[in-house]
Parts: sequence; structure tokens; C-alpha cells
Amino acid sequence: MSVDRITEEKQQQEFDGLLEYLKRTRGFEFNAYKRGSLMRRILKRLHTVNLDRFGDYTDYLEVHPEEFGHLFNVVLINVTTFFRDEPAWEFMRDEVVKKLVAERPSGEPIRVWSAGCASGEETYSLAMLMVEAMGREQFRDRVKIYATDVDEQALNQARAASYPEKQVQLVPAPLVQEYFVQDGDRFVFDKDLRRSVIFGRHDLIQDSPISRVNVLVCRNTLMYFNTEAQSRILARFHFALAESGVLFLGKAEMMLAHSQMFTPLDLRRRIFRKITKNNWRERLQIMNQASGEPMVEEGNNHAALYPAAFDVSADAQFVIDSAGALAFFNERSRTLFGLAPTDLGRPLQDLQLSYRPIELRSIVNQSLEERRPVTVKEVPWDASARDGRAYDVQVVPLTDGGGQRAGVSVSFVDVSRVQELQIQLNRSKQDLETAYEELQSTNEELETTNEELQSTVEELESTNEELQSTNEELETMNEELQSTNEELQTINEELRERSDDLNSANGFLESVLTGVRAGVVVVDRELHVIAWNHRAEDLWGLRGDEVKGQNFLNLDIGLPMGELRAAMRACLSGESEYGETVVGATNRRGRAISCRVTCTPLGSGRDVRGVILMMDEQSLARVN
Repeated sequence: MSVDRITEEKQQQEFDGLLEYLKRTRGFEFNAYKRGSLMRRILKRLHTVNLDRFGDYTDYLEVHPEEFGHLFNVVLINVTTFFRDEPAWEFMRDEVVKKLVAERPSGEPIRVWSAGCASGEETYSLAMLMVEAMGREQFRDRVKIYATDVDEQALNQARAASYPEKQVQLVPAPLVQEYFVQDGDRFVFDKDLRRSVIFGRHDLIQDSPISRVNVLVCRNTLMYFNTEAQSRILARFHFALAESGVLFLGKAEMMLAHSQMFTPLDLRRRIFRKITKNNWRERLQIMNQASGEPMVEEGNNHAALYPAAFDVSADAQFVIDSAGALAFFNERSRTLFGLAPTDLGRPLQDLQLSYRPIELRSIVNQSLEERRPVTVKEVPWDASARDGRAYDVQVVPLTDGGGQRAGVSVSFVDVSRVQELQIQLNRSKQDLETAYEELQSTNEELETTNEELQSTVEELESTNEELQSTNEELETMNEELQSTNEELQTINEELRERSDDLNSANGFLESVLTGVRAGVVVVDRELHVIAWNHRAEDLWGLRGDEVKGQNFLNLDIGLPMGELRAAMRACLSGESEYGETVVGATNRRGRAISCRVTCTPLGSGRDVRGVILMMDEQSLARVN
């Protein structure tokens, strides 16, 4: 072997060691990046610090931890601008954002994900498009923009939303005037709109995607990953997008090979729409791809496993491939063993079901070696910790079309009811030995039991269909919980800012209620008093702290509650947005008065949270 060959192999080993060191110490996984490009960028940093070998650079990082920041700035190229590639943004504005706002029902939330957001220019470009299409109030109430990146330093810049004049030059002047505030030599994005943008660290390869997204923007990020990583990321994007969701890629990125997941809206501008997968097998294939498994194609062993795995039994069933990893599982297995989509591709020995309720590995090996099904009868299993169940465990070897070993199918057939029948039968036999007269009654019991068994089978089949339909909802809920956990970290900052706003608003509301000359009473949907101003105290002689929390209709204040009940119910049901009536009443001094009562809903549309009552004493002359 030549010296040059030995040197090259040594360099590759040291480079792998450096990547492993970065993953171990800083949590960055670079194996999915294009190796040649990644090596060239790191070499550039080596030469900057006057080093020639990757091994020396690893030692240098251990001694100089501040070097990590410089390295990541070189490797994670955060190049972005406002409205980069203007024709593509014009298409997004006219053909995507405007149509999305027009087609979505009023009040329904809109979720946007800006993946690989870098320093935030594209994220705020999206925000400006959304505000222009729907207005500020609707944007604040309905839109959430999730902006993610793997680079914490870039995220901190994006959170600050402050840019020098040079960076905002590409923004049209009217938009600069509308959405930016000049602070010295920098321009700061509108703080009120900034609250609808949530920034967080997210690794496209390792972390779960944000779910139920209507628009997903990931421009000029996929180009830095290798083909396998791009395929996984696109599968995750497909899962993240809601039905008919739109994907906006960069000009240098192509995805024609993934036409089975996306269809182009404008191929030249790299704007695509999600193709909804209604078939559960297609959805499972995309989930496998997102977790690192290849797409199922004709000729692949997994394609042969689909009918074999899920047609063998209607009971709990999962499939182990030829490499000993979990390939598929059905809904009953998910419920019984707590399996999740993230378990796909994991080795059998790493799963709890490999030894509970029975040691499976030896049975699987026996079935593979002997090339025949192996059944273990009546295995006890108490999954719910409430009642014990028994299962027949059936391990069946699977082969592909060429007769080669493809894996095994493992089924858990619930025989608990059969055991119960066997116990009853044994007791019946004992009863026969002592009393033949009980034979007829025992036969009747057996017939009844058979009917119950048939009914139970039918119920299980129906339940199995229901469980399959809820499978996707449970998976989506899991993703939402993970996404919510990330949102909570960012929301803390927003809550502190909104606390001051709330205190100010409460003070303002108190002053308004005090200054209103009419009596004002606010009740919730259960007609419990939540606000009672000074004029109402003067009219009816009860203080606010005496009536708050009380049912308004139960108060003895001289008002004919029966006449007001219908108007209040009409406001709560949405039948009326304004109601006015004049009733006779008795004020706190015991004097008969004529009182004009106005009822208006607290809230609007479907979100009516109570009723606002305004009561104004009128002279009898005015009434007449």
C-alpha cells in the first residue's frame, strides 16, 4: 500500500473521529451532510488556525472551546435575505397565501413552519405576506409561525429581530415603513407581530417534525444533505404538512424523485403541494422513510412482507425483518405492547416485548433455523395490571419470491376466553360424575357460552377497525405533544411580556367601568356575575364583592329577572347581538323606577363568553 494511500485513510479516520467528537460533546450530527462539502469547510477552518490534520484540530477544540462557535459559523452556512428570489415570493403571495386565507374558514388557525430559518429574514418575510393578506388582527388571532434552526447563534439573532439598513434594502419601502421601527442604525421588526413567531432549535434529521402545518418553507437547506438524508427529511415534511399543505423549497433544490409525495404548483419556483395518502400502507411507507427506512418499491423484501405480515392474523401481530429489526406492527400490537412509530427499525433485543411476556429471541431463532412455524400455547400476560390474559404466540418464518429468508411474523392470539371455556368444561365433567341430572343445564350453559364467544369475536373485529382508524390520530397527538413542549419553552418569554400588558388592560378596564354613568353588569355563560361597577352599586345597593360569583338571576335587587332571562339567553345562544328592553324596577331606596336594560354578547360569533348588561334609570316622563 502506497504512502499516499495510508495518509488518505488516516485522514478519513481522523475526520470520522472529529465528527464523533462534535456529536458527543455538542450534540451535532453531521453524518447526514454531504461528506465532501463538509470536509472542505472544516479544512478551511483548520487552515485559519494554522493546523493541517483533523486529529490536531480535535485536540485544539478540547483546549479552546470558543473555537466551536467559529467552526459552526463556517459549517452551518446561514445565508439568507428578505424576499430572496422575488418572483418565487410573488407566486407565494398571489397563489398560495391569498388562496389559503380565502379558503380557510374564518377563525380557523393557520400554522406555518420556517425550517432552517437562519437569522430570520425569510421567517419575517412570511409574516409580512400573511399580515398583508389577512390584516393585523386576524394574523395575531389565527397565525402561528414556527421558525427552527440547528444553529443557536443564528436563532438568537432571529429572536432579536434587529437588522442593519443593508439587510432591509430588499424589502419594499411601504413594507419597511409598515413593519419595521428604526432604532439608531438598525431596523427592528414590529414587536406586536413578533409575538406570533416562535423560534426554537430543531434538527431536521434527529428531531420530530412540527405537525399540522399549512405552509412549510425550507429554502436552500436540503442541498447541504446527502441523498439519503434528503429523502428522510422530505418524508418528515410530508408528515408535517396538513392536507393540501404547501412546501416551498430553494431554487437550487429539486425533488422530482419524490413525486409520489408532492406535486408541483410551480416547478420553476420550487413550490409543491402535498399529495394526501389515504392508504394506510402508503402512510406507513412514508413513516418508515422518515425514520431512515427506504421507500418500499417493487422487488424490495419489505414489499413481500406487507401481505404476509398483515394477512396472517387479525390479532396482535408484528414483523421482524431478516436483520432482526422491527419492520411492521399492527394496531393491536401498538395497544398491547405500547409500540410507537419510533420503534420501527429498532433491533428486537432493544424492545421490551423481546422478553415480556415471553422470551421471544430464542423462539424466533428456532423458527428461522428449523424453517417452520413455532407456537407457544397459553402465555400469560397482564398488560393492563387489571386482569390476566393468555395468548398463543405464533412465530411464522417469511420468505420472499425467491425463497430467501425475509424475516418472521409474530402473532399473539388471545385465548383467554378459550381458557375460561376449558375451565367451565372441566367443572361440568366433574359435575357429571356426581350428578347426571345436571347434564342438561350444563349443555345449555355451553350453548350460551358459544353464542357469547361469537358475539365477542364480532365485537373484537369491530373494535379492531375502530383502533385502526384512531391510529393516525394517536400518532399525530404524540407529535403535537412534542411540538407543544418546544413551544412552552418559547412561550415563557411571551408570558412575561403579556403579564405587563394584562395588568395595564385590567387597570384600563376598571377605569372604564368606573367612568360609565350607567350601571354595568357582566355575567359569564352560567350567568355568574364577573363585573359590577359603582353605578350598579348605587342603583341596587349591593357592593361588587357581595355579588361577584353569584347567579345574577338569583339576586334580590328589584329587577324583574323573568323579563331579562329571555334576552340574556338569546345573547348567549348567538340568536341576538343586541337587545334592549325597558322594565319597571325598584332601586336601593325602595323607589319605583323605569329602567332601560341593554343586553349585548361578551365576545363574537361562536366565542360568546357571557353577556354585558347596561342599566340606566329613566324618569317616568321620558318613558311616557
